[in-house]
Amino acid sequence: MPVVNMVQALNSALREEMRRDPRIIVLGEDVGRRGGVFLVTEGLIEEFGPERVIDTPLTEAGIVGVATGMAMYGLKPVAEIQFIDFIYEAFDQIVTNLSKIRRRTGGMYSAPLIVRGPCCGGVKGGMFHSQSNESYFIHTAGLIVVMPSRPYDAKGLLKASIRGEDPVIFLEPKILYRTVKEEIPDGDYIVPIGESRIVKEGSDATIVTWGAMVYQALETSKLVESKHGWSIEIIDLRTLFPYDKDSIIESLEKTGRLVIVHEAPKTLGLGAEIAAYIAENYIELLKAPIIRVAGFDTPFPLVHEKLYMPNIARIYMGLSKVMSY
Repeated sequence: MPVVNMVQALNSALREEMRRDPRIIVLGEDVGRRGGVFLVTEGLIEEFGPERVIDTPLTEAGIVGVATGMAMYGLKPVAEIQFIDFIYEAFDQIVTNLSKIRRRTGGMYSAPLIVRGPCCGGVKGGMFHSQSNESYFIHTAGLIVVMPSRPYDAKGLLKASIRGEDPVIFLEPKILYRTVKEEIPDGDYIVPIGESRIVKEGSDATIVTWGAMVYQALETSKLVESKHGWSIEIIDLRTLFPYDKDSIIESLEKTGRLVIVHEAPKTLGLGAEIAAYIAENYIELLKAPIIRVAGFDTPFPLVHEKLYMPNIARIYMGLSKVMSY
């Protein structure tokens, strides 16, 4: 099996799906001749031509608006937003139109549009190129929201998203584009939407996380196991909406302690929803209060991004609180 990074895995998914289905169109700023700012679409225009790999003007509202129309009339567009921070120009198109088409038309139309883009921090991009804005879209009924943490999942989830009939916001942590490599199968496979992954099994506490924070959680679990002997279970959600509630509950039945780690700001982040769901429905499973380790409620900083993002020290403190309660 080939060893690839996330950029290569995403490129492979797009290439294989475009060969499989002639309805698939890739569009966005510089996705053609340039291959995208992070080269995810590199080489596609040479194979599929400018009618299926479309360099657009610099207008996110136009990209998503045109792609929505394409999706309604039978095509399968994959629209790239150069940085997910730029998606707000298209926010009205996504929230007011795209998310509601299936229900607004009583099922007469669907809009199987994938909006993908690099997200999150860790590459010194400053406040306009480092945001984790998944909660806006999780809050919008009708959208699926995905964030892979490794090449295998990136390819499988993108394929599953393309083959579905619902709009998907596909978020790609750019710090992982080339820093994580692994073997992935040569053949076709998908990772089902809505299923999490048990990254590491444990019995004393559960960490629920996603994206690049999976690796911070793993490093912290190694530290606390060597230092204290605590056995930590780590769940990578992969799909943020609809998220896999059953896996969290099954884990809490073993551990009774929950720490939620995410890079997005703490207030009204997905961690708050998960905590509320557990508190409302499964509080009897808990041996300690639920702890959230998250980004701060401030704009993303340029100089001190490593202090803003959850790190080993902050996750260690969270685990210490639940283990000492």
